[in-house]
Amino acid sequence: MNNKKVTFQNLGRIRYKEAWDLQEKMFDSVVDAKNNHIESKPQYLLFCEHEPVYTLGKSGNAQNLLIAEHVCKSKNIDYYPIDRGGDITFHGPGQLVAYPIIDMEEFHVGVKSYIQKLEDVVIQTLQFYGIIGEKDEKAMGVWIDAQHPAKARKICAIGVRTSRFVTMHGLALNVNTDLSYFNYINPCGFTDRAVTSMQKELGREVDFQEVSDRMKQAFMDVFGMNYSHQEK
Repeated sequence: MNNKKVTFQNLGRIRYKEAWDLQEKMFDSVVDAKNNHIESKPQYLLFCEHEPVYTLGKSGNAQNLLIAEHVCKSKNIDYYPIDRGGDITFHGPGQLVAYPIIDMEEFHVGVKSYIQKLEDVVIQTLQFYGIIGEKDEKAMGVWIDAQHPAKARKICAIGVRTSRFVTMHGLALNVNTDLSYFNYINPCGFTDRAVTSMQKELGREVDFQEVSDRMKQAFMDVFGMNYSHQEK
């Protein structure tokens, strides 16, 4: 167990661009500290919900947005091509988004094992609710019935950016998410796989704060994080 100090901050509901700008500042502060060999460099974990937004990863195909950008605007959905890996996804109310901004070297993980640990965080969180989350070697994220193509459905998307082994962006778990927003995209570039939420799987609305608390604990368990202080 690493027991690394991490500053945890719950941003609440926030527009995507505002959270992205904050991530960039924190990311730069971690990279600067690393470049200057500062021993007690900062590490961060942000939780939030976003107002409706589609984000397209740097290797994504813009054609996976199935409606024109002006239609997005008319529906009050933001749209941003961004600098993470992966293709297109949706963020919105009822979805728990986690952004770790950490130095992977401090946690003794490489990029592949870091993503696997993010998946483990979600799988542990879902386990409490009796939902069996699974990994798919061919597709990042957390799935249900991953080994059965006709039934496979994604419950959590993952997309990260790393530079000098410092991370940003992260994961998005559908808790009580309005899944109709996914009808306007090919989620993560897939045309043959469904998207689901905890609410859909359980047949009831889920206590969002409880899920946040469970995920926060799961980050502690999986990564060995020790939260130095919290802000709401």
